[in-house]
Amino acid sequence: MAATRTLSHTVAVIKINNPPVNALSTPVCQALIKELAEVKKDPSVEAIVLCGANGKFSAGADIREFSSAARRTVSLEDINAEIESTTKPVVAAIEGVALGGGLELALSCHYRVAHIKTVMGLPEVLIGILPAAGGTQRLPRLIGIPAALDIIVRGRHVPATEAFQLGIVDEVVPSSAIAAAVQMARKVIGKPMDSRRLSTNAVQYNINVDAFLDTALEKAKRQFRGAQAPLACIEAVRASAQLPYQRGIEKERQLFASLWATGQPQAQQYAFFSERNVGKWTLPSGERWDNVRPCQIRTAAVIGLGTMGRGIVTSLSKSNIPVIALEQDTKQLDSGKKAVNSLLEREAEKLKKQGNSFAEGNGLGSVHFTLNFEDLKNVDLVIEAVYENMNLKKDIFRKLSSIMKPDAFLCTNTSGLNIDEIASVTNRPQLVIGTHFFSPANIMRLLEVVRGRHTSPTTIATAMSLGKMLGKVAVLVGNCPLFVGNRMLGPYLEQANYLLEEGYYPEEVDQALEEFGFAMGPFRMMDLAGLDVGWRSRMEKGLAGSGVPPGTPARQREGNRYCPLADMLCELGRFGQKSGKGWYQYEKPGGRHAHPDPWVRDFLAKYRKTYNIKQQAVHPEQILQRCLYALINEGFRVLEDGIASGPEDIDVIYNNGYGWPKHRGGPMYYASAVGLHEVLMVLEGYHKANPDVPSMKPSFLLKKLAAVGGPPIKEWRTQLGKLPNKL
Repeated sequence: MAATRTLSHTVAVIKINNPPVNALSTPVCQALIKELAEVKKDPSVEAIVLCGANGKFSAGADIREFSSAARRTVSLEDINAEIESTTKPVVAAIEGVALGGGLELALSCHYRVAHIKTVMGLPEVLIGILPAAGGTQRLPRLIGIPAALDIIVRGRHVPATEAFQLGIVDEVVPSSAIAAAVQMARKVIGKPMDSRRLSTNAVQYNINVDAFLDTALEKAKRQFRGAQAPLACIEAVRASAQLPYQRGIEKERQLFASLWATGQPQAQQYAFFSERNVGKWTLPSGERWDNVRPCQIRTAAVIGLGTMGRGIVTSLSKSNIPVIALEQDTKQLDSGKKAVNSLLEREAEKLKKQGNSFAEGNGLGSVHFTLNFEDLKNVDLVIEAVYENMNLKKDIFRKLSSIMKPDAFLCTNTSGLNIDEIASVTNRPQLVIGTHFFSPANIMRLLEVVRGRHTSPTTIATAMSLGKMLGKVAVLVGNCPLFVGNRMLGPYLEQANYLLEEGYYPEEVDQALEEFGFAMGPFRMMDLAGLDVGWRSRMEKGLAGSGVPPGTPARQREGNRYCPLADMLCELGRFGQKSGKGWYQYEKPGGRHAHPDPWVRDFLAKYRKTYNIKQQAVHPEQILQRCLYALINEGFRVLEDGIASGPEDIDVIYNNGYGWPKHRGGPMYYASAVGLHEVLMVLEGYHKANPDVPSMKPSFLLKKLAAVGGPPIKEWRTQLGKLPNKL
């Protein structure tokens, strides 16, 4: 049954029952209409409690029904209006979650009681739409415009204690919300309800609404570059202040329809489902994730307390896993301990604000700091997080192999070193796996789980399960230099550098890509990471440093074009933010505000003059095509090589680890939306004119998919299965 009804004396309890999260699908909405109609005319019922089965109120509408055709079939707002208009008081008993349409449903009730561990919110903006069942009209009428706008535009989850402080709920209880709601329902029988019907109330405010919302709109345009949903949310909230309720509802619906026409909701919903599906990994052998049982991780260790190690320790502790943190000397241990404790103090404060009790086991896992490898011998899993040096990592894994218990898992937080080479020095290569966290590890959601040649299915399952425990989006990838994300980043940055040689400036390239939606353009990103990091890597490969001939605009390295500009900056001590100068200038070493540097303009002008390069006119579209299509082309090669199992894996990696704008779905989804034939033509044209840039030579898979008509992205896996023995 989608909804059931029981009677507690004169209070009817209507329970939504649609596992696992009580989504408000069409059958559920139809059942609610039926139950409401019956209790309204039942003289033995004096009040109604609306709740959800299995400890969850409702996680909202069924995303699969978000097409315009489905929305015409049934309207949640019609149900909300029916609930609100009834003469019998309706109390929402909120447990677990009340998200999206679930919270909108609760707002239509006259009273709301929540369990203390409930979270609620209107997260529709995160999937490219806005609350379209009265949420943008009722919430401002309940808690005011500033608080409502913050919740709606950010799509954030609000814990029950904060919801009570804001006035979203009338009561927070530590035990059964249903029992408390029944008790409240009995108390309010016969009381006037006009003030409890939100649609009849005016929005109360003591601010200049237009000025406030205009400022919010400009801020959102800067913060959510290119994304339309946040802007539409602001306009919908504006309607709540300027228009009568019913006209506000009409505006809400119009804005929803206009958003749907942009294609952004479809891209963001693809991204949403892709995140769910990457956890359902499949081995090259065809073995499915659900046939492999992960091992339980009760204790863990982290080696190295630099920036990455500190974040990983914090992530483990946040998940209530006891951690042993190891460093090589007292000075580094003390520094790491201080940094970790500071991070954990912040996490403890967050937990307290959310109403979590340490006594109930919802606190932080203990952290023990040590210099002694022997302290690690009994942990279930260790994550090595030292800097990227193969010899150092192999030395550590040799030691771990001899010290740790035979069934302990050995993980390496490497951003691109060979997992098999690291595993080769151990006595348990089947228990070695890559866990590539992204910095800062306690905040960034992405985790690349890298399988080696000998990594067992159980090890993979355990690493993927650990990622889920840590609140990460874990993506299983194959072992190759730089794995997936960083491998694809190479051609992207390469093209950005070539554009500087050919007449563009760093701020022009960054602006085009930031307007596309990236959080940060390539040159600001390189300055943030440190130009010396890539420089050291290129010197190790013999591409830069002593003995390399002076730079030319297309000098050859191993037969291919090579841009020396970044090397030339590093030779002058310009390493980016850390030195106060890089592609940009900063107010001081370590400063964060990037300013275009006249010195860089002069430097590039002299470089081009030396090599007779005529400066081109700025064409943002060319910047996008050159950088994005190079990245996408490498993505197709990743798929050819079997390093990622499908395009969704790549898109999840870029959406969560590299700042790709989610409203564009991901690089592979974007290629599908633009048209594979269009991407192929641009790449072919560029490579024909520049044969010394192999990264722009169209991949075999791209040509194959374009040849069969550029099928929708969901059909690419079928074509992947037909590739000649590459996967």
